[in-house]
Amino acid sequence: MTAPGADTQHGIRRRNLARVLGAVAADGPVSRAGVAARVGLTRAAVGTLVDALLRAGLLVETGPAATGGRGRPGSELAVSDTGPAGIGAEIGVGHLAVCAVDLRGRIRARAAADVADRGSEPGPVLHRLAGMIAEVTDRIAALDLRPAGLTVAVPGLVARGTTTVVHAPNLGWRNVDPAPVLRALTAVPEPLTVENEANLGALAELRLGGGPDGSGAPPPDFLHVSAEAGIGAAVVVDGQLLRGARGFAGELGHVPVYPGGRPCGCGARGCLEQYAGEAAVLRAAGLDPGRAAAGHPGPRARVELLARRAAAGNPATLAALRDAGTALGIALAGAVHLLDPEAVLLGGALARLAPWLLPSLERELTARTALAPYAGTAPRIRVAAARCGADGPLLGAAHAALRAVLDDPLGRSWTPAVSRQLSGE
Repeated sequence: MTAPGADTQHGIRRRNLARVLGAVAADGPVSRAGVAARVGLTRAAVGTLVDALLRAGLLVETGPAATGGRGRPGSELAVSDTGPAGIGAEIGVGHLAVCAVDLRGRIRARAAADVADRGSEPGPVLHRLAGMIAEVTDRIAALDLRPAGLTVAVPGLVARGTTTVVHAPNLGWRNVDPAPVLRALTAVPEPLTVENEANLGALAELRLGGGPDGSGAPPPDFLHVSAEAGIGAAVVVDGQLLRGARGFAGELGHVPVYPGGRPCGCGARGCLEQYAGEAAVLRAAGLDPGRAAAGHPGPRARVELLARRAAAGNPATLAALRDAGTALGIALAGAVHLLDPEAVLLGGALARLAPWLLPSLERELTARTALAPYAGTAPRIRVAAARCGADGPLLGAAHAALRAVLDDPLGRSWTPAVSRQLSGE
């Protein structure tokens, strides 16, 4: 048995390695002294940790650090552009995508396909996705990158702590577990996780996005609302996802905005999705969703069609987007009163259409939050397009797959065994 003291010491060292790697990833190139100041450890302690990360190939020295003081300058540190990579995959109603990102956050390989996944059996969809995963992992191998994990984004509810898609209404899936199917089809990177696409879009904003004013990090408390065929939301509190007891938090698309209104595929009536979802907006703009899909394959192409028509001043399209913004404002008012976020970020298709959605959305939201406690407060709830836009879920998935490396830098197969031995891990 391992002595409690040794286990505690191991845990402290692992956390400190993660802090040092995270500091360099966030601020690099940076000197050892800069890392020490950032993480609050002595320079000697940081030097030992940095040496272990250098031997593992997770950090590299980029050259002398700039200094205004005396003495020989130290070397600046940066995360390596080889070694571990996170693999993200996205299953959309109208597309599949896979990408790999390195520790610097750069996309090193990507594959995408516009496909009609709505109503498709899981087997063919996952078979095609497995082929794309294999393609991306083969391409990064030539770049001296090793998969550190795979996260799959899905437009549906994922049971907390599992890889089971309990319900993805716009795919027509119930109780589907992609993990064993993907493992049977190809050598998928491990660990393999499955996550709701709106949650991953929010994680992408935390990792890569800016604040609602276009600069800096996003606030620690915000709602991230995204849309493709359906509408989902992620709730971020103190920089962490609020998942709910079963992992189903954030189903904004099925919040009733007009009780007794249009029937929804979920079995209820008047859901937000029936007024602000892609198909609903296309119909309101005078476009048949089926024909629009045939003439403009892929969700982004259909959204671009709406954006072009709105930019050209098409009256039906402008009215459809105005009404969708109003419905979003109604739904978000309840969420704002319940959760008191600092900001609302519009992702996915909503980010592209934000210029035409925001005026009516903000009017409705302001009118419904005009009473205390929001009256007279400054600043008011801020609403803006998410910086990652439609790429949010895919990028969030790839960065989520890298979390295992950032949390335990020397703990798994992405580091050579000799490096773990030399570092005492």
